[in-house]
Amino acid sequence: MLSLIQKLIKLALILLILLNLLLAFSLSQFLNRPYGQESGKKTIEIEKGQGTRIIARHLKKNGLLSNSLFFRLSYSLYYSPRFLMAGEYQFSLPVSPKKIILDLIGGKIMLHPITIPEGLTYEEIASLLIEKQYPIEGSFTEACQQAELVQAFDPKATNLEGYLYPETYFFGRGAKAQELVKAMVEQFTRVFGEKERRRAKELGMSIREVVTLASLIEKETSRPEEKVLVSAVFHNRLRLGMKLDCDPTIIYALKLQNRFDGNLRLSDKSLDSPYNTYLYPGLPPGPICNPGKEAIMAALYPAPVDFLYFVSRGDGSHTFNRSYNEHLKAVKRFQLKNKGHLR
Repeated sequence: MLSLIQKLIKLALILLILLNLLLAFSLSQFLNRPYGQESGKKTIEIEKGQGTRIIARHLKKNGLLSNSLFFRLSYSLYYSPRFLMAGEYQFSLPVSPKKIILDLIGGKIMLHPITIPEGLTYEEIASLLIEKQYPIEGSFTEACQQAELVQAFDPKATNLEGYLYPETYFFGRGAKAQELVKAMVEQFTRVFGEKERRRAKELGMSIREVVTLASLIEKETSRPEEKVLVSAVFHNRLRLGMKLDCDPTIIYALKLQNRFDGNLRLSDKSLDSPYNTYLYPGLPPGPICNPGKEAIMAALYPAPVDFLYFVSRGDGSHTFNRSYNEHLKAVKRFQLKNKGHLR
């Protein structure tokens, strides 16, 4: 009798081992076999607090799994207690359950790109984010009031204008506006590093002054080869105590008063604003936009020329002159003919 029981126990153990081996083989096949009825990409969102059962059902419903039970068993046996992270995920079909689990465990959420062009104000960046329906939470404009992020190198700052570095950024859905703003400021500090700070000191300028000058350069020309020439004109004028006569500073002043309608009139040059460089000598109180690297480098390293004037040719380029008489001839030739703005 005892021998029979022992044989039955051995048989049960063998069967159990075989079942375990069969289950392990089946789960291995399930985990590593790509699944998906079609090619392309599938985006899903895992919400906070969802358990494995709900997640497995959600994946199967969206055509990412053939068997939700096997998914749960595979996770419990091989990957628990590591958590499946909430967030938005995108998978290329067909996709294996193993990759899905590893991505969910690793929190490899879908990142949304946003490219911030050079020369925008922080309010214009906020409008761009709304226009592009960028999936961040909170007010970008309000986040830009965190002047404490730049207090270490610009104690005069009342907001982050000038320090929101134009670049392409990647964030997951639901990221906070403060996170994007912080990333932009951090990128600025990487670009404006120790070498750039030493150069600013050589010029006798603060970081705020360099960025302010760079913002004027950014708005005056989009041509890389002209930025160092525009910078030279402004540096020369500052050295001689001449007013900068920079149209974009008036436009910025009008924007601050919600008065800019897209046109700059001759009468606007008498606008009483500390940003009006036709009325007040020196740099304006602060940056008028968020400049890119080329404008920043141009502000730090102007061309070694003695130009004092420049005027638009009407095609996006400018002509540069040393004397006022040469400048007047250029104005007559280009600006009056094209009915552009006087410089």
